[in-house]
Amino acid sequence: MAVSYENLSSLVTSPNLLSHLENLKLDGGEQIVSFQWHGPHFLAFLRYATKLCLSSNYKNDRFNFLYYATKLCLCFNYKHDRFNDLLKHLEDSASDCTLHGETEHYKIFLEILLSFLPEIREFFTIQKLLQLSDGTPNTNEIVASFIGFLVETIEELLNCGPDSSVLVSYQVTFLLKELESLLFFLGDAEPELNNNILTEIEAVANEAGFFLHSFFFTTDLVTLSKMDLALSALGKRIEILQVRIKDHCTAASKELNRGIGSLQVAESPRGRRVAESLQNISMGDENIVGYEDNTTLILSKLLGGSNHCQIISIVGMPGLGKTTLVKKLYNASHVRYYFDVLSWCVVSQTYRKRKLLIDILFTISNFNRDKILEMEDEELAEHIYKNLKGRRYLIVMDDIWDTHSWHDIRRYFPDDRNGSRILFTSRLKNVALEISHIIIEPPPLSKGESWDLLEQKVFKKERCPEELQDIGKQIAANCKGLPLLVVVMASVLSNMEKSESSWLQVATSISFYISQKSDDFLSILKLSYKNLPIHLKPCFLYLSAFEEDAEIPVRKLLLLWIAEGFIVRNEQKSFEDIAEEYLMELINRSLIQVSKRRTDYGVKACILHDLVLEMCWKVAVEENFLFQHQFLVSKNRSRLEKSHRSETLSILHNSKKIRILESMNDLSITETLTELRYLEMSSKLTSLIGRLQNLEFLLAEKTTNILPRYLLDLPKLRHLHVGGPARFSKNCENSQINSLQTLSFVCIFDLKDEEILKCSPSLRTLSCAVLPDYCPDLNFFSQLESLKIVFYGSFKGDYTLFEFPVNIKKLTLSKMGLPWENMSLIGKLPKLEILKLEDEACEGKIWSTQEADFKKLKFLKLDSLDLEHWISSNDHFPVLERLVLRYCDKLGSIPFEFSHILTLQKIEVHACGKDVENSAQQIHEEQIENGNEEFEVLISKAILE
Repeated sequence: MAVSYENLSSLVTSPNLLSHLENLKLDGGEQIVSFQWHGPHFLAFLRYATKLCLSSNYKNDRFNFLYYATKLCLCFNYKHDRFNDLLKHLEDSASDCTLHGETEHYKIFLEILLSFLPEIREFFTIQKLLQLSDGTPNTNEIVASFIGFLVETIEELLNCGPDSSVLVSYQVTFLLKELESLLFFLGDAEPELNNNILTEIEAVANEAGFFLHSFFFTTDLVTLSKMDLALSALGKRIEILQVRIKDHCTAASKELNRGIGSLQVAESPRGRRVAESLQNISMGDENIVGYEDNTTLILSKLLGGSNHCQIISIVGMPGLGKTTLVKKLYNASHVRYYFDVLSWCVVSQTYRKRKLLIDILFTISNFNRDKILEMEDEELAEHIYKNLKGRRYLIVMDDIWDTHSWHDIRRYFPDDRNGSRILFTSRLKNVALEISHIIIEPPPLSKGESWDLLEQKVFKKERCPEELQDIGKQIAANCKGLPLLVVVMASVLSNMEKSESSWLQVATSISFYISQKSDDFLSILKLSYKNLPIHLKPCFLYLSAFEEDAEIPVRKLLLLWIAEGFIVRNEQKSFEDIAEEYLMELINRSLIQVSKRRTDYGVKACILHDLVLEMCWKVAVEENFLFQHQFLVSKNRSRLEKSHRSETLSILHNSKKIRILESMNDLSITETLTELRYLEMSSKLTSLIGRLQNLEFLLAEKTTNILPRYLLDLPKLRHLHVGGPARFSKNCENSQINSLQTLSFVCIFDLKDEEILKCSPSLRTLSCAVLPDYCPDLNFFSQLESLKIVFYGSFKGDYTLFEFPVNIKKLTLSKMGLPWENMSLIGKLPKLEILKLEDEACEGKIWSTQEADFKKLKFLKLDSLDLEHWISSNDHFPVLERLVLRYCDKLGSIPFEFSHILTLQKIEVHACGKDVENSAQQIHEEQIENGNEEFEVLISKAILE
């Protein structure tokens, strides 16, 4: 049980102690006078040292240095019990001084205290710790443990109370930052660190320990007078050492380089946390298991090494996790900060140069996609070169199959000797050998790693029951080290009874399938399909209609499922809600991967792994799920209905039963499409569409500026998207009540438009354009949840008359010019969760938020605004989760109060000023210090034309 310090604390920090001690005729009386100032620090140290010695749980603490520091405590000249006895004597003696106040009691207390001081020195040397290692940990772990101990001790000492000396606080804080920079390096260094560098680090660590001990606990006045010189010398030693470390470092990251180079701790988390995060990179939905070494190696090649532009290839068989590994590194915050521009594109077996150029230019420039699509190939290439010239870039080309695709475009990537990198993933090593400077081949998972991954996926944070472990390890081993197969098998096991008989059946089956040809393990994937509930099978097989490596927009996918009749509605939930539940089931079964998330963290886009798609296609063919008028479509073609192709395909047997048409050009056949549910138009609208009485979804982007009456009269139409902004035609004035739930993008310019709009009382989503002198009344729409309004100039009416529907959950405003002092019009909306203020949506220099506003807001985006000063409090956004700032270059800073919003998960800063970036980093550090380990800050620079 830990010793109580009530009497000791009271006595050592008492201002009366010094006067009593001055009267003592005892050797060392002068020394204790000099030591008295350090009384609070002495107590802080005792608390920390006792915690290390007495807590047996520290052996399992995630910070290894605590365990080794505990060993250090036990190696004192007196044993563990002796340490406790000494503390008890100090406490008892302090109690006597407090109760009786006799000189003799103070003399005894002083003797005990002075006898304790020399023993403290042992805490501040690394030699004892090295002697105790017994060869168990590697040497740099021990040194890191010792430095970590010093860092923890300094933090404890600095937190013990206000200091009377500003100089002292500055000096110790400086030392803290210097030590953290060393811990930064050791936390991510290779196990067998260069002996010369390690020796230098040991020497500096011992000097730091000596300085720290002398600073707080010395009784030598001569030594105290030389503290400034000692600190200066130590700082120079560390500076020289940092240069050596920079030259040697092979596991660098941008944050690590910042920590070593600039020593700006405010720009990064504590060193120990960074070391931990680099070992467990998790930027997506899954942790990387078994690839820690490859993660470190790839990071070192991306962020270190030659300044020349280098090509790195990750090579391995399908299912090995190449893309997953690279994607997590690509999305890592320190990688995204290090490179000025990043692009991810998929090459695949069916290489198309133009598509690749379009994809790259779209991600590295701010051209809109329509503008890019109008460019010729050479123009695309020229803009790619110009956008990359002079900038440090990272280009990822996923799934490259031959050298031709690279040689075809390589000249568009300049080498400015600034550390740019191009990263390939490929199944073919011969391709990598011809085009790469560096080749990395991640090995298959070991049996132990496979089991760790399987257990993690099936049981989450729980342990596998003992009776299932042997069978589970057999299943994991039979996955042959392929992470994809492990994840798929985990999905199978997660959705069945956790019994020996069930698992044994799976183990037997997988052994049979694995015994077939080495490349014929698609049968294993079929287990996941066979285990699907009946309502999910058609939804899954429908995914075979998408191209390989295609990123599937979730909103469109759900509408397609509904149009095909795969979703069965109940009274409590809408079609869309049920479809989203189906999607999440497939994601949770590891058959679909999340590729993008919405602002509310829902799924925005998804993708299928190549092997899963291959299995999906084969099952769809075997079960006659997909039909075509003349022949089955090649698996390399898009399998959704395309009217401009000769090889059209449908889910059903003949054109009269077709439910979905995409990219419609030829309208001559629309009269026969009586069962059509979903239609995408790329040509002009025609009145023939008015005959499609079963149509539920119409996407007519880029096709019209006028919204005709016959669309509003379609009895089952629920979702209507036009490129717009489109005006209602004149004959729409007498429209009947319709079933529309989604409508975009329409004009509301006058009262007539407003009355026409009221024929859609079931609207849940509305995007519209409004004239600056018109104030539409939208309160009629009681079910409206998502609203986007683009004003054609700043609103010229009375802002107090502008009312938003009270049930709005998502609101996007553009060019409204709303004064910041009128923001309560929005802030008081009781259900508002997502707010996007874009392109002069608000006007003014100062925004001072109000306490009663934004009680449920989770997402806030400020984009292209002239805001200069933002005043807020943490209780003004009590449940905010994500803040995004784009092109707010006049803003001074983000309110520091955001560091105390407990729900905040992420801040994104894009093309804002340096002060905004610094304030985001300060909030980041404070959030981490407050225990919010998952908090993220993403900072990106301006995108050039």
